[in-house]
Amino acid sequence: MKNQISLFCLIITLSVNLSIFSQDSFTSFNDYTKLQLTNTDTIPGFSDKENKLKISGTIFLHDGVTPAKDVILYIEQADEHGDFDLRTDNDNRYVHNRGWIKTDANGRYTFFTYVPGGDRRYKLLQQLFPIIKEPSKKEYELSTFLFDDDPLLTKLCRKRITKKGDPSRILKLTKQDDLLVVEKDIVLSNNSQEAR
Repeated sequence: MKNQISLFCLIITLSVNLSIFSQDSFTSFNDYTKLQLTNTDTIPGFSDKENKLKISGTIFLHDGVTPAKDVILYIEQADEHGDFDLRTDNDNRYVHNRGWIKTDANGRYTFFTYVPGGDRRYKLLQQLFPIIKEPSKKEYELSTFLFDDDPLLTKLCRKRITKKGDPSRILKLTKQDDLLVVEKDIVLSNNSQEAR
């Protein structure tokens, strides 16, 4: 039984570190070139969802102090049932539930979205899949954002995430009126030119 629990947590840990649609994520990410980006965006379907979420914060340079302006942050996610709404445009597949922002002069950003479901078929955690693009640098994936009240996020999984050094990726939501809110600051990698 102990081995099964360890194996289960290992599978969950691996799943949160790998994007299901990694190659498609980068293809979808590049669609931003057709858009006029601001520091606020709304994920499609936001207004119809029950667990509406406002995620905002500041993106900092690798020193953790200096706000990073003109950084593009892209997120994609499953719907509330844990399914990815895949669509096609000119032979390009993309996740419909996605959005982009470009930080303002103070490094600030805001997404209006909703809490995604976990993929029931594979028992995957509820996740947001972020990609960062700094000016004049290649885009790169961040660790997925997880949700503190996700029932699949066990104590053992939390311990492993903390041991890896990034417990801030677990979002602790608070309720304000009919909106769940969270402040998620991001510190850019010093090695942001790494290969995807």
